[in-house]
Amino acid sequence: MSIVTDYFLNLEKAELHLHLEGSVDPETLVELVADSTIEEMRARYQYTDFLGFLQAYKWVTGLLRTPQDYALITRRLLEKLAAQNVRYAELNLSAGVVLWRSQSLPAIYEAVRIAAAESPVEVNWIFDAVRQFGPEAAMQVAEFAAEFVRDGVAGFGIGGDEARVPARDFAHVFAFAKKAGLHIAPHAGEVSNAQNVWDVLEQGAERIGHGIRAIEDPALLRHLRDNDIPLEISITSNIATGAIASLDAHPVRKLYDAGVPIILNSDDPAMFHTTLTDEYRLAASHFGFSNAELEGLARNSFRYRFAGLSGCESTAL
Repeated sequence: MSIVTDYFLNLEKAELHLHLEGSVDPETLVELVADSTIEEMRARYQYTDFLGFLQAYKWVTGLLRTPQDYALITRRLLEKLAAQNVRYAELNLSAGVVLWRSQSLPAIYEAVRIAAAESPVEVNWIFDAVRQFGPEAAMQVAEFAAEFVRDGVAGFGIGGDEARVPARDFAHVFAFAKKAGLHIAPHAGEVSNAQNVWDVLEQGAERIGHGIRAIEDPALLRHLRDNDIPLEISITSNIATGAIASLDAHPVRKLYDAGVPIILNSDDPAMFHTTLTDEYRLAASHFGFSNAELEGLARNSFRYRFAGLSGCESTAL
């Protein structure tokens, strides 16, 4: 193992934008699906655009049938995070998909909560709704999240196809979630435009999932900087989904240099063939982030968490 690799692994980190269902690697799927092969499962993890990714994500969630399935994928994910010196994680659970499939969200949440308690990684949860399912379905997610707000659920988010339904259609859902004590962390500005970031900010967003289109609007960059609102950046994800055409075109360095708070994340690590450690390595190798800057990003990953670690700051290197 090289010295550089040791540095990235030894850096204490937190994950604030990581989808549980997107962490399920082909090896774990073989554990879940009888008579499957690793080659079959790996073939499903190839796509060229965002809609292709969403279809693959939908397929994976369709294989998660029982609370025990969800417990297994939670254990496997946290084993990988612990090996990367990730101390804390806020995991997105696709609660909107669970409800859409008529599964028991309380039973599944209980299973993943218990599985997470076995890990040295401290975990809190964000319940994620799906934009294209509409406001009524999103409200059901927010109501369930509110039930568990004192039992490990730190936030409410909304993902999916951001071009389909405007954020203002969910205004009453966001208002309910905030009143219930949930933090607000929606996806926005990933594949659409900077206006979608403004729209979720108007709904009380405290962190922005992706938000890379903010680079198109200097006023928005100043707003994010001056109001200390971080972007959850996932470089590899943005390339894999076609949200950004190439690594050279990715705005992570420009966002950082503009003073916008950013956090590095892996998003859907199995689906994008990455890890959080890889994202730090990529920031250094391709975008020229120095060790001091990377250590600042690691501190950001603790600073902008919604809960956990008994209020203590990270001891990141």
